[in-house]
Amino acid sequence: MQSLPFDVRLQLDGWALFWAELARTVENNGGLATLRQEVCRRARERLELKSLSTEATVSALRRLFRAAGTDPTRYRPSSEALLRRVLKGDELPAINPLVDINNCLSVELAVPCCVMAQGTFGPPLVFRAGLRGENYQSLRGPFRLEGKPLLCDPTGPLDTPITGNERVKVTPETQRAWLVAYLPANVVNAEAAGDALERLVNAAPVVCILQTAGNE
Repeated sequence: MQSLPFDVRLQLDGWALFWAELARTVENNGGLATLRQEVCRRARERLELKSLSTEATVSALRRLFRAAGTDPTRYRPSSEALLRRVLKGDELPAINPLVDINNCLSVELAVPCCVMAQGTFGPPLVFRAGLRGENYQSLRGPFRLEGKPLLCDPTGPLDTPITGNERVKVTPETQRAWLVAYLPANVVNAEAAGDALERLVNAAPVVCILQTAGNE
């Protein structure tokens, strides 16, 4: 893995961040649809909805949410919310090649992942707990960030591993983006995340990986 071209400071214990710069290569195709289905199938083979909260990665993320000041049963990690839908029988939707690969990685690793369009944020980045009064316009409406694990830049909040931010969202015109995966450090490391992402991209080469890096 390479060094990140921007500074990221971790202020929350127990977390690691995996980063990958991605670029679109071709339009959505049948290979990506097959990959989404295969990722869901693998998740249903290894996990059960009734015991999902006790799975090692899910359980570790819940502990980290509580340590930051958030009840994970009220504000679930985005990966747990996504896995619950998959385990209930839903398929991963076709959104955008960058977003679809991101969602596949989230299901594959059971960790929250986000893609942020290139040029929508600047250094230095800080991963910390949200402060009183902080909020942003999330992809599902206004969202209060107090006590939530939070990634921010000098302009303000960028992302929380619960719901994405309108400011950094990928659009149909986005050609490059940074993927960030929020890892419980003692359960999933950046190298494992990088290997998983490479397998996914090789299975459906609708994006290419320009570089990867990790903060641990």
